Amino acid sequence: MQPLSLSHMSIVSSLGAGQDATLDALRSGRGGLKPCRFETVALDTHIGEVRGVEDVRLPDDLAGYDCRNNRLAEMALRQDGFADSVAAARERYGAHRIGVFLGTSTSGILSAELAFRARDPQSGGLPPTFNFATTHSTGSLADFVRRRLGLEGPAFVVSSACATTSKVFANAARMIAAGLCDAAVVGGADSLCLTTLYGFHSLELVSPAPCRPFDVQRSGVSLGEGAGFALLERAEAGPSSGAVHLLGAGESNDAHHMSTPHPEGLGARLAMERALSSAGLRPGDIDYVNLHGTATTYGDAAEDQAITGLLGTRIPVSSTKGYTGHTLGAAGIVEAIISVMALRTGLIPGSPQTRTLDPALRSRYLQANEKGRLDRVMTNSFGFGGSNSSLIFGWAA
Repeated sequence: MQPLSLSHMSIVSSLGAGQDATLDALRSGRGGLKPCRFETVALDTHIGEVRGVEDVRLPDDLAGYDCRNNRLAEMALRQDGFADSVAAARERYGAHRIGVFLGTSTSGILSAELAFRARDPQSGGLPPTFNFATTHSTGSLADFVRRRLGLEGPAFVVSSACATTSKVFANAARMIAAGLCDAAVVGGADSLCLTTLYGFHSLELVSPAPCRPFDVQRSGVSLGEGAGFALLERAEAGPSSGAVHLLGAGESNDAHHMSTPHPEGLGARLAMERALSSAGLRPGDIDYVNLHGTATTYGDAAEDQAITGLLGTRIPVSSTKGYTGHTLGAAGIVEAIISVMALRTGLIPGSPQTRTLDPALRSRYLQANEKGRLDRVMTNSFGFGGSNSSLIFGWAA
């Protein structure tokens, strides 16, 4: 694929709002997981809840889109000068030449949960204030962000479980290559809701303690929420000297099981192979991998097989879900941004929640931060149903 310049980005997670807050948390080893006190949920688990979402107010002309998911998106749009950067790009390319390709898995489903609580006791009707299209619908996110940023290019939402906001990078690359736009806003948001928390609990995948990826005593995920956006531009049109580029993207679907990956990580490996191929790189060219690493018994083992089988045991790897929790549909963008921050700062994040590495896993898994020059990093996102995506970022040549 033709490399794309990643010129600007923004992030919000339980670590805080913005790149500076995120980097400070990673440097200090301060995670964002807390005992679950979300809404009316009564579960013995830790979650990565974003502080301040309840206080966010959408612009008056977009008040009809008000829901937790769009508030998270609004928080991210306000960070790191992102909205201003998009406005400048709009002046360069024209509003109709910037696409919006976003992802979410549950969107504003919390608004529907609250509406069902308030339904009419006689008729069962939902309250007249509930608007499915602008809140619960997955399409709400792209419609809101597109209007919020004043863009008129092609726009859609991807919903492919936990690979969602990784896959939109590949969607954007294809749309730009096809000449349908010159730049793209990619990313998305996923917010906590009762359906997600109780759903993962019913699958016996939720850990009572903060999750510990690759630990011998790992016992499941810690769910979280987050949002993030990136601006992709044609490499020749954006800044070139010292710019970070999206070099490659790979996708696959192993369709092994609805909620369990292929035990040998075949789909994961295929996604990584395709990312390397699209970037014109070899396995030895990767300096760090941000793993999907959910801290489930089978998931970590399958990814470890894929990593060591393709990349060997030399390359440092880690999962940052012990910091943010598993932000589900937002995991791709949150971890892509963390990976780009690693490139820019040389900080290779460890995994302080992981205490005793599983001796059955062979990857060079980092428990503590390391410092060093990085030229190319890979980030993995794998979802239910065998939906897999891998991205490679690196410096401009």
